[in-house]
Amino acid sequence: MRNRKPDGSRSPGDSGSEPALPAPAVPGPPDLNLLRTFLTVHRSGSFTAAARLLGLSQPTVTTQIRALERHLGRELFERLPRGVAPAPYADELAARIGAPLDELAVATAPAGGDHDSQPDPVHLAGPTELLSLRVLPALAPLIESGVRLRVTTGLTDPLLEELRAGRHDLVISTHRPRGRALTAVPLADEEFVLVAAPAWADRIGGPARIAAEGPAALQGVPLISYAEDLPIARRYWRHVFDRRLTGRAAVTVPDLRAVLAAVAAGAGYSVLPRYLCEQHLASGALTTLHDPEDPPINTGYLVQRPGSASNPHVARVRTHLLQMARTW
Repeated sequence: MRNRKPDGSRSPGDSGSEPALPAPAVPGPPDLNLLRTFLTVHRSGSFTAAARLLGLSQPTVTTQIRALERHLGRELFERLPRGVAPAPYADELAARIGAPLDELAVATAPAGGDHDSQPDPVHLAGPTELLSLRVLPALAPLIESGVRLRVTTGLTDPLLEELRAGRHDLVISTHRPRGRALTAVPLADEEFVLVAAPAWADRIGGPARIAAEGPAALQGVPLISYAEDLPIARRYWRHVFDRRLTGRAAVTVPDLRAVLAAVAAGAGYSVLPRYLCEQHLASGALTTLHDPEDPPINTGYLVQRPGSASNPHVARVRTHLLQMARTW
């Protein structure tokens, strides 16, 4: 490991070139505790976060990583101004040992028998709308059987950063996280639909006019959006109409349920996930303005925090959500 200060500079007395790490002192596999510490550092991206997750001091984590580097005869991490960067060999090692160590942690977790040994609550985070309408109803049977949840809502990128820092066990993400620090599996696809109240659909000529004229038919109709930069609508325009959306929102509100309520009340049109508005479409409270052959779809991912596999209820929630999401 390179001897650097937190700002990336070398400590006084460092030479321009560093001595090679010694060959492994003892043949055979390294201690499992060293591997566990290595995997936590690799996944969390810093010694500080790994120490917090493992319940160790940062100097202890540093000592264990250096011991593993001496055993392997390889440098594993480079210190950065914020966190560490894994060497290519570290990525390969993490890929080999990650799943076995996670399975071992679950297998050796103490079996719950009394209240004192009850597993910790599962800290779950994700988009407000999906958690409210899909996820929490799906998890109801687990709550009845003793699983406890602590739920946080918010935007994907901040939630993933909090996941890396150990604040959550599972995050439902609207995109696949970059890098190998987090484990992500596809959860479900959401389809986006262009909708308005029936009165607006009648005024603009309905789906037939939009099919014939494209988005020009919506000229003069207020756009209701989740955010000022129109993220969902812009994606719909690009994917379906093959053009850039240049209009501005009449109303922005950072809650898709509020967008749905405004559109259903006749405020204008919007692009919404189908799961969110399917009941309104079925009842006639909303009308689909366009029915493209290839509607835009976004894949959501279930992302797991490193080290959370030691809580058996995290595995129960993860497995149950992946099963239930097949019907969403």
